Amino acid sequence: MTSETSVSISSVSSNPAKGSYYWLRSFAAGGISACCAKTTIAPLDRVKILLQAQNPHYRHLGVFSTLCAVPKKEGFLGLYKGNGAMMVRIFPYGAIQFMAFERYSKLLRKRLGISGHVHRLMAGSMAGMSAVICTYPLDMIRVKLAFQVTGEHRYTGIANAFYTIYHKEGGILGFYRGLTPTLIGMAPYAGFAFFTFGTLKTLGLKHFPEQLGHPSSDNPEVLILKTHISLFCGGLAGAISQTISYPLDVARRRMQLGVLLADSEKCLTLRKTLKYVYKQYGIKKGLYRGLSLNYIRCIPSQAVAFTTYEFMRQVFHLN
Repeated sequence: MTSETSVSISSVSSNPAKGSYYWLRSFAAGGISACCAKTTIAPLDRVKILLQAQNPHYRHLGVFSTLCAVPKKEGFLGLYKGNGAMMVRIFPYGAIQFMAFERYSKLLRKRLGISGHVHRLMAGSMAGMSAVICTYPLDMIRVKLAFQVTGEHRYTGIANAFYTIYHKEGGILGFYRGLTPTLIGMAPYAGFAFFTFGTLKTLGLKHFPEQLGHPSSDNPEVLILKTHISLFCGGLAGAISQTISYPLDVARRRMQLGVLLADSEKCLTLRKTLKYVYKQYGIKKGLYRGLSLNYIRCIPSQAVAFTTYEFMRQVFHLN
């Protein structure tokens, strides 16, 4: 995701068939990376949704006590509820995001002349929003399934959730409830994630190439970060980006859940949702409820995502 990316892109641009194959490999690399990252932290994702939306069965508990309570009430697989829908969504999401980042990054550098590190911030923001728009209905399904508690199911599965939302919860627009705060939150989240990782990678390999990097297996002329360094940079990128965008994520979840919440009529718009959560629960227990869990989940998630993508770039000969 640095200068070597543009070299590999430009080298195949003269051959349309080879260029298409490059983007297909890039698409697969991004999708696999995202699936690995989300599977790693799936139980933490479930708990985060339960706490963010003040689920009545767990609202009195903290992060770790909820992690213990869910298996007791719903079985061990309860920690992975909604993960099937997550995998269906996260592959195209990650694929589009990483592929779009490289495309936008090249566009900003070559066509618009935006250089330095700022192009990563802009390209990351646009890539994140592009991925969200394309996969948002799947995220909606995943959140609704994850919020359910055993014995109180409104949806019996992915297909039933699609049917119910379309016929009983607003039609097509029902799949995009909460899209505005998602896009607003995704801009700084994805932007700062790509910006932080890419900048740390570039500066690290520039100033400490032997200590932090090693030659890529598919192209010895290209340096890549050592695995433990890549994990550290990805984790730091996740921590920074999540801190900035977390209140918007809370608002998005409550808007997505809609009719599943007793106070859904107070969470119809982004402004109303943020205002309601702040007045009702405050900053620590409202806008930033579950943030400690978010730090625990976002650090390994982003670390695995970026590191796996760097590895898949070698596997698919993208360097």
